[in-house]
Amino acid sequence: MEDVCEGKDFSFPKQEESILRFWSSIRAFETQLKRTEAMPEYIFYDGPPFATGLPHYGHILAGTIKDVVTRYQSMNGRHVTRRFGWDCHGLPVEFEIDKKLGIRSRDDVLAMGIAAYNEECRSIVTRYVNEWEQVITRTGRWIDFKDDYKTMDLNFMESVWWVFAQLWKKDLVYRGFKVMPYSTGCRTPLSNTEAGMKYKDVSDPAIMVSFPIVGDPDNAALVAWTTTPWTLPSNLALCVNTDFVYVKVQEKTSGAIYIVAESRLSQLPSKKSKSESAGAVVPPQDKSSANSKSKGTANSKTKSGVDAGSYQLVEKLTGASLVGLKYVPLFDYFLKYSETAFRVIADGYVTDDSGTGVVHCAPAFGEDDYRVCVSSGIIKDVDLFVAVDADGCFTKEVSDFSGRYVKDADKDIINAVKAKGRLVDNKSMVHSYPFCWRSDTPLIYRAVTSWFVSVEKIKEQLLESNKQTHWIPEYVKEKRFHNWLENARDWAVSRTRFWGTPLPIWVSEDFIEKRVIGSISELEKLSGAKVTDLHRHNIDHITIPSERGPEFGVLRRVDDVFDCWFESGSMPYAYIHYPFENAELFEKNFPGHFVAEGIDQTRGWFYTLMVLSTALFGKPAFRNLICNGLVLDEHGKKMSKSLKNYPSPTEVIGDYGADALRLYLVNSPVVRAENLQFKKNGVYNVKDVFLPWYNAYRFLVQNAKRLEVEGLTSFVPVDYEALQNSSNVLDQWINSATESLIQFVRQEMDAYRLYTVIPYLLKFIDNLTNIYVRFNRKRLKGRTGEEDCIMSLSTLYHVLLTTCKVMAPFTPFFTEVLYQNLRKVSDGSEESVHYCNFPSTLGKRDKRIEQSVTRMMTVIDLVRNIRERHSKPLKTPLKEMIVVHPDSDFLEDITGKLREYVMEELNAKLVVPCNDPLKYASLRAEPDFSVLGKRLGKAMAAVAKEVKAMSQADILLFEQSGEATFSGHCLKQNDIKILREFKRPADSTEKEIDAAGDGDVLVVLDLRADESLFDAGIAREVVSRIQKLRKKAGLDLTDVVEVYYEPLGKDKNILEKIVESQEEYIKDALGSPLLHQTYTPADAVILCQEEFQVLLSHEELPNVSFVISIAKPALVFDTEAIVALYSGDKKLADNLQTYLSSREVSNLKLEFQGGNGKIKVDCFQNQPVVELELEKHVFLSVADSYLRRKELLNY
Repeated sequence: MEDVCEGKDFSFPKQEESILRFWSSIRAFETQLKRTEAMPEYIFYDGPPFATGLPHYGHILAGTIKDVVTRYQSMNGRHVTRRFGWDCHGLPVEFEIDKKLGIRSRDDVLAMGIAAYNEECRSIVTRYVNEWEQVITRTGRWIDFKDDYKTMDLNFMESVWWVFAQLWKKDLVYRGFKVMPYSTGCRTPLSNTEAGMKYKDVSDPAIMVSFPIVGDPDNAALVAWTTTPWTLPSNLALCVNTDFVYVKVQEKTSGAIYIVAESRLSQLPSKKSKSESAGAVVPPQDKSSANSKSKGTANSKTKSGVDAGSYQLVEKLTGASLVGLKYVPLFDYFLKYSETAFRVIADGYVTDDSGTGVVHCAPAFGEDDYRVCVSSGIIKDVDLFVAVDADGCFTKEVSDFSGRYVKDADKDIINAVKAKGRLVDNKSMVHSYPFCWRSDTPLIYRAVTSWFVSVEKIKEQLLESNKQTHWIPEYVKEKRFHNWLENARDWAVSRTRFWGTPLPIWVSEDFIEKRVIGSISELEKLSGAKVTDLHRHNIDHITIPSERGPEFGVLRRVDDVFDCWFESGSMPYAYIHYPFENAELFEKNFPGHFVAEGIDQTRGWFYTLMVLSTALFGKPAFRNLICNGLVLDEHGKKMSKSLKNYPSPTEVIGDYGADALRLYLVNSPVVRAENLQFKKNGVYNVKDVFLPWYNAYRFLVQNAKRLEVEGLTSFVPVDYEALQNSSNVLDQWINSATESLIQFVRQEMDAYRLYTVIPYLLKFIDNLTNIYVRFNRKRLKGRTGEEDCIMSLSTLYHVLLTTCKVMAPFTPFFTEVLYQNLRKVSDGSEESVHYCNFPSTLGKRDKRIEQSVTRMMTVIDLVRNIRERHSKPLKTPLKEMIVVHPDSDFLEDITGKLREYVMEELNAKLVVPCNDPLKYASLRAEPDFSVLGKRLGKAMAAVAKEVKAMSQADILLFEQSGEATFSGHCLKQNDIKILREFKRPADSTEKEIDAAGDGDVLVVLDLRADESLFDAGIAREVVSRIQKLRKKAGLDLTDVVEVYYEPLGKDKNILEKIVESQEEYIKDALGSPLLHQTYTPADAVILCQEEFQVLLSHEELPNVSFVISIAKPALVFDTEAIVALYSGDKKLADNLQTYLSSREVSNLKLEFQGGNGKIKVDCFQNQPVVELELEKHVFLSVADSYLRRKELLNY
């Protein structure tokens, strides 16, 4: 393996760009597809975005989710075709062209020519394709842009025709009127989804109008309330609720008599003077239904007060008694409907939470208005007249306002109503109103002729199809989507536009004969024309002869094109040109395995997929779905290009890398369909995931390189099977924890719960670095022997390699960087980490050791807390710690296999087990309300009382049996928390003995000073200062150095005695002895030097000051032995020593190792060849010489 830089010098963006070049050079994505082409298919549907804008964080989020899942499936032996798609038709494209060419009306397009207009649309569809490919590729997503699909492609459009033709054959298509959200700015109806995309708070009129009842003895008038005065010229009926009580009241001042719902009487205006009406209540306006946005209000605030005391009751009336009454029309534009219109009708959609309980009905401009007017016989659905044209202007029939834009005519209409003496009240209100998401103009509701898919016919099938799907999160399926399906209405799939897939409907002039075409060949056969493109300008001229004979003329295509949502919903079939091609591929793998988009698609793409697949095949289009939330700016507002309230994705990736952005998004609530307030700093903080991971990897590489530097061996990892037999407890633990990691990630990924993986990985990496690497430093550095070193390094290697494979779908760049270096010591490894199989759980899990290590870390944290409480730093040794727990296996582990790690980490000399939970603690039971609350409901209070009343004996019995019954409810161990509270021995104080616990483990610490531990504390402090100095000097782990100390002051002997008594500990911690400064060679090369002072807690001793010097290793010669090699010639001996001193110590070490501790020196002219023996003639360091001399003295 090659050396690697420090974490602070690792540039994630630069490394990622290097990996992109590597992937390109080996054609990584294409190669992965080729390698898996014989494997089972995994069908992923990629929803097509519009290419008329640039990708934003919403696209990157959904793309990351898709990439994680599809990479995971590929590594699990599935062939995952990933083709990018483009939504090419529809309003977004037309709107861009309208702006570009200054087109303001439908007539402008017809004057220009549909052919020219459509070709203009085609020209901009792929405007940003290159930018999309660059951004998506830079995020690490593997998807095919070359073999993409476009909804404007001939094959795609033909499959859309086939889908529609199948619906026609199933009698699921009809033509009719529908009142729909309508954009006057874009001159087209919108779907309810589009209508809900943009709202603004606006001020609108809120007026009351009187409708005198024909023949009423009191000359009473019904009063209706509206926020859309422009609909009044089209009024044909008034609607009441038969369940309401209505009142006929007389206004005391004017004598006018009005009829309103009793519950809404307070809404009638007061005629009091301004001084009298001061302080009047302003009634809140409740939300009205979505269908009455053009007629009512939502979230509104009125600007006037009311006083029911201004009115005198004449009589009470039932709602039913009003039905059928005729009233005087407000305007005379539609008197031709007088025979059936201008009367009172009833329906339950009239509510008493706003208005007057009387609704004015203009059937062309309200969905409920249209429904009740048709069902009540006011109009027939075939003869509805719409008095507003496609541009939102009044037609000539409304003569007084002809050509006026409806919203601009409000004031003049109000004045006309006032002039007729029919204006009862005139206020204004602020409410949330829908606007067109493209043109930013207010929407109206307008009746349009449309072709419908009969969704209501298949509603029960839709609900059943939904049950067959798996959603993340589940509640979106069970609530939001289920409710949407349950209330589904027939779907208007036609649009009176130009750039789209034309409806394949040919009709006769009298509309009696209709033909729906399902393929190009069918159209060619029936018409005799050659078809090469299906857009309007290429097929509108094609006619089909009537089957009834020449005298009936020809069939011509209807003008409409498909709603682009119909095209998107047809994607599972159209992107592979089914059924004309790929029939076997489709039929073997439908429904598709996976889709993912934002929560807004519950009423969009997810819905249309479900409707069409259920209508065609009686089953859902997909099996699994991940629904993400919205990415907002850091203040929770919608991201806006114009406001520039978010950093560009390219900027964030350029600063922190794509992997950081991917993890930030996947590890956020947005993957659970919640909203994310995007913070650039949040992406930066993802380094807390990568750096510990990278540091563990770097530590492995450094120590593997150290083996080579020290000339022991080149690192070759021990095979995985052999590692399973390691006798080291932490090897056993990390191997088991790795198995748990694999099992957990597999489990969560198979369930599509991406958001649970990163927190688990974070904990795993934290354990890897802070437990395995930290506690195993001696083994990894080779201080416990070469064999043990290689075993621990191999364990770390396999853990890191496995982690790379497990995390490859999430962080494709970083894992590739690490993998490319790791694979260099593993023969037969795959060329890329993304070609590897996803790890399987091969080894055995040891749940006991995993739990024991977890508890050990709890013990360590608890002891640190006690030390901190009592200002006892870690360098201060403690005599004894007692671990209290009823689990004998854990106590056996903590005082056996794990004992040395606990003692070293906590600087405690004795670990004492105690399995008597009552010796140092009293027990208390608490019910886990978070677990039991929902389950027990009203019984919770009684159960909680009994649980809290449990005696010590009851609790011990419960712990042994694992269950107990309270008020008839059986509770398990997970239902009750057992809390252990410290019971201090009677003869001690808090400063002498203290404890800490977490409800599971209790740790008791003896804090009393112990003279025998004094030297150990000082030695620990000295080692700490040396390690910090090494780091300050910029020394690498593999840098071999010698460390000298020089005691200062008059009490030098204190430190000298401590170093002598703690020599083994210091040598073990540093990897070499700490040498007295008197051993420093005269020619020593000092790398760094610093003076330190240790403040002693011992009252009778002074503080210790000393200088630490770190030097390069220096050769030590046995001059007499060398002179003897040259028969007493000291000059020749000096020449040899000078030559050896000029050599690199590391090179000399390798030569001695190669010669089994001996080398021949034959490089001198006129000087005899001699053979040098290591540790007889020369030592490679002062430390080696010192240790050899000490060994001989002891011997």
